[in-house]
Amino acid sequence: MKKNQKQHSFKGTETLFAQKVYAIVARIPKGKTLTYGEVAKKAGRPKAFRAVGSIMGKNRDPKVPCHRVIRGDGGMGGYAFGGSNKKRSILKKEGAI
Repeated sequence: MKKNQKQHSFKGTETLFAQKVYAIVARIPKGKTLTYGEVAKKAGRPKAFRAVGSIMGKNRDPKVPCHRVIRGDGGMGGYAFGGSNKKRSILKKEGAI
């Protein structure tokens, strides 16, 4: 994080790992994606990709673009706000896929 930049506090996150996951996902720019595994690795727990999926499934913070996190095999994975077809549609509009 850059000097003088405020860190966003993510509501509803009980663990440091969840805080890290939300912070990483919040920084994924429009038009880009990361896999659940990449997020887990960046958060310091490379084997915790399923935990990342669980955390993203509980996300209700609009500052966290959870639709930009996809499966390692290129599949969409889940999306709590309309399912995988909605997720795919949003990613197409953003130019990520």
